[in-house]
Amino acid sequence: MTNEATLPLEAEASGSASAGLSRTALLYGIIGGSLLTVVSAFLAWTWTAEFPGDLTYYGSPAPIQFVSLAGAVLTLLYALSALGVKGLGWLAPTGSRKAIEFLAVGNFLATGFTVVSITVVLGGVVHLEPGAYVAFVGSLIPALLSLKLPDDSHKAAPAKKLPSWAEILIIVAVFALGLYVVTYGIDTDDKEPQLFVAYLITVGSAALALLKSGLLDRFSAITAKNRQVTLIGSAAAAITFPFIQQSGDTYTLIAVNILIFATVALGLNVVVGLAGLLDLGYVAFLGVGAYAAALVSGSTASAFGFQLPFWAAVIVGALASLIFGVVIGAPTLRLRGDYLAIVTLGFGEIFRIAMGNLDGTSGPDVTNGPNGIPNIPHLELFGWNFGESHNVGGIVLGAYANYYFLMLLVMALVILVFARAGNSRIGRAWVAIREDETAAEAMGINGFKVKLIAFALGATLAGLAGTVQAHVNSTVVPENYVFAGPVPPNSAFLLAAVILGGMGTIRGPILGAALLFLIPAKLAFLQDYQLLAFGIALILLMRFRPEGLIANKRAQLEYHDEETIDQAPADLATAKAGA
Repeated sequence: MTNEATLPLEAEASGSASAGLSRTALLYGIIGGSLLTVVSAFLAWTWTAEFPGDLTYYGSPAPIQFVSLAGAVLTLLYALSALGVKGLGWLAPTGSRKAIEFLAVGNFLATGFTVVSITVVLGGVVHLEPGAYVAFVGSLIPALLSLKLPDDSHKAAPAKKLPSWAEILIIVAVFALGLYVVTYGIDTDDKEPQLFVAYLITVGSAALALLKSGLLDRFSAITAKNRQVTLIGSAAAAITFPFIQQSGDTYTLIAVNILIFATVALGLNVVVGLAGLLDLGYVAFLGVGAYAAALVSGSTASAFGFQLPFWAAVIVGALASLIFGVVIGAPTLRLRGDYLAIVTLGFGEIFRIAMGNLDGTSGPDVTNGPNGIPNIPHLELFGWNFGESHNVGGIVLGAYANYYFLMLLVMALVILVFARAGNSRIGRAWVAIREDETAAEAMGINGFKVKLIAFALGATLAGLAGTVQAHVNSTVVPENYVFAGPVPPNSAFLLAAVILGGMGTIRGPILGAALLFLIPAKLAFLQDYQLLAFGIALILLMRFRPEGLIANKRAQLEYHDEETIDQAPADLATAKAGA
């Protein structure tokens, strides 16, 4: 039976029968190698338990072996789909060759990295058990053979119409799987950095494979038809996360910091992504909100000596950032490009230095200088103490779970503001200013006013996140708000999160922030080389995907117009309408 994965291409139709047999033989070789890798996951890879994760057991894959197992299974499924196995054609609406290549090469890199790590950590290949050799060879075979597969890319056939209940089940299943994958990565033990590296390689290659096979586009079409179900599913998956964290609050704290980082990145996305203003000192607005909230939240080191309720502290933090945004933006937003970037960079450094000097010696005693404002009390709303654990439905939620739910509400508010502002008249003016300020002003747009609104709104959103950050960390110090450093959030990482994820989108900065916070947290052993690796990653991103990981249609057409020439007219019209 012919399915989407086996649609005949013109190139293949003109080929000889021997070429078809060669492709079939390659696929069978890939299947065989994948099966070897699957089998190896149930074998011991080393005889000593000194390697993190203990790979000495037979019949019970360790977490890092499970990662190789998952990559092998995905490669196997796509190879079977390419062979035309009934029931698997839906995996590759636009062809399976590129997906197989990404999966096979990614699985070899992850498995090979594990085998090499065992050799390096334990001090030689003598520590390898036969399972490690089987895994290495089993993953190498598909990787080599996938490079020889002929290209079978084609336009996706019209999707089969599914009943509403089936589409809802697909959305629920995908979100459940996504929650499991994300939780698996966050919950990896910090003492096993090899596991996280292998996980990162496998997840990255799988995401590329799903993108190149057209499966992500199919799922996006389903979610677009069921927006309410998608929103409910997203909220349910996010709310479920703390309930499955029963090993302590450590990973929930990571999730809270990711949400804070992502919220601030969304605020910066207003300034950079929509209005096109390069702000290199944006983290200062996060600091303004944090310091303002700390001073009025009852800290023993506060110079004011009084405590406002949280809702009032939030207003104070947001208004303080708003005022600073207007005060800094009004005289500087008449500048453009590099000059504006230099001024904002200067503001960020001035804020950090000023907070360090307001210690009663170099200046008024307001911020306690370099020591910061410690002992910020935990929040208490409607009798609910955020610093205590609570029992919900028989499940004990740690203290940071309270802040996690609070940050979900804050992020939902920021997303709502961003979406409404981006689709409004002022949002369209921001885009016009970003594309060509001179032309926009010629059409009657007040460029200075529009840019000042974007600057003020972005600063307010950062201050809102800063008020929560002050209570989560229970202390605020100037060194938390630098331009660049190994620990996010800082201005460089915030800007990178927006660029990496995709400027002007909502999901992009959230994804970029999650990656840029989680990777340094899990790979602390690379702290001295993080900025080097970060720079290399940005260079590669600008070369191969300059529009970001999640880009809007307009950006894709701008950077890859030669690849989408057949569909450009329709897509361009859609992109212009959306803009």
